[in-house]
Amino acid sequence: MHDDVKNPDPRPLRVVVAPDSFKGSASATQVAHALAAGARSALGEAATIRAIPFADGGEGTLDAVLDAWGVVPGTAATTDALGRAVTARYGVSPDGRTVLVEAAEAYGLPLVADGLRPLEATSHGVGTLVLAALDGAPTAEEVVLFVGGSATTDGGAGLLEALGARFLDGAGSPVPPGGGGLRELARVDASRLHTRARDLRWRIACDVDNPLLGARGAAAVFGPQKGATSGDVAALEAGLARFADALAAATGSDVRDLPGAGASGGLPAGLSAVLGAELVPGGILVAEAVGLDAALADVDLVLTGEGRLDEQSLHGKVVDTVVRLAGPGAIVVVVAGGVELSPAQVAAAGIAAAFSIAPGPRTLAELSRDALVELEHTAAHACRLVAAARG
Repeated sequence: MHDDVKNPDPRPLRVVVAPDSFKGSASATQVAHALAAGARSALGEAATIRAIPFADGGEGTLDAVLDAWGVVPGTAATTDALGRAVTARYGVSPDGRTVLVEAAEAYGLPLVADGLRPLEATSHGVGTLVLAALDGAPTAEEVVLFVGGSATTDGGAGLLEALGARFLDGAGSPVPPGGGGLRELARVDASRLHTRARDLRWRIACDVDNPLLGARGAAAVFGPQKGATSGDVAALEAGLARFADALAAATGSDVRDLPGAGASGGLPAGLSAVLGAELVPGGILVAEAVGLDAALADVDLVLTGEGRLDEQSLHGKVVDTVVRLAGPGAIVVVVAGGVELSPAQVAAAGIAAAFSIAPGPRTLAELSRDALVELEHTAAHACRLVAAARG
C-alpha cells in the first residue's frame, strides 16, 4: 500500500437528509423520505440516517415544520385577499409556546388566480387567521409568520386592521382596503390593538432584503407579479409612501429603508413598526424550529436539494442554509430536478457535488411523475460514491 493512500474509515456514516420540496412534484417530506430510502439502500442498516424535511419560509414551510414536529395543523375560517371566505391552516408547537402561520393560506396568489385586483387585495385574512390561531393556543408566547406568495401590496395594513388597528383618512374614516386605499391614509391609530397580539413576540421569515419603497421596493419589484400595471405600481408606491409616513408619526419607527420591509407586499413594514416584529432569514428560522442546526453539528454526509439548483439557491434558500449550518467535516451533496450551476460554482458554494435526478431526456411531466423514484436512485448513487471514497 502506498503511503499516500488513506486508511479506510470503518465507522458507519452519519447522514442527515434535509431537502426542500420539489414544487409541483413532491412535498419536502416526500423528498426527504425518498432520499433517505436511497441512502439506506446504499449504506446499509449500520448507517445512521435522519430525515428532516426543510423549507426557507416560502410555500410548503408550514407542512415541513409540522411534519418535523409530528403535529396536526389546526384550521380556521378566514378570507382570501379579495375578502372571500376560505379555510386556512395554522400550527402550534408541541409545547404550545409558538404559533405558526403560513400567510399564503389566506392571502396567497393561487387563491385569487381567477381575478387579480392588485389595488384592492388585502392581508386582512391573515390577521383573522392569527387571531384564530391564538384562540387555539392560549399559552402561546410568539407568532412566527411565513410570508411568501402574497397577492397583496398593503404593507400589512389589512392584517393589523384585523388585530384592531385603524387606518384613517383626513376625515377620520377608515381608508378602503388594499394598497390602493393607502393613498388616502392620514393617520394610524393603534390604540385599540388586540392586547395579546401586542404583547407577543413576532418573527417574520424573510428571504429578501428589498426595502419598502423605490426601484427595489414592494410595488416596483413584486407588484407586476400580482397583476399590477405600470399605473397600478405608481398608485401602490404612493400608498406605501403615505403608509410609511403615517407609521413613523404614530410609532416613531421609520421603516422606509428597513432591509426586507418590501417583502410580501410590504407586510414586514407594518408589523415591524406597530408590533416590533423581527425579520429573520427564513431558512435560519425554520432550521431553529425543526432542530436542524443541532442535527447538523456532528454528521458525515448531508443530502439536500430542491427542484432547481441555480444562482438563487445560494442566497438564503434551503441549500444555502444547509451549507452554512453543516459542520466543518460534513460533506454536502445536492440532489435537484435540474442543476444550472457549473462545477466551479458548486464548489465555491461549499457543496461537494450536485446531481440532477433526470436520467435522460424527459418531459417535465414525466420527470414530475417519476420524481420520487429518481430521487431515491440518485441518492443511492451519491451515497455509494461517498462510501467508496471513505474506503
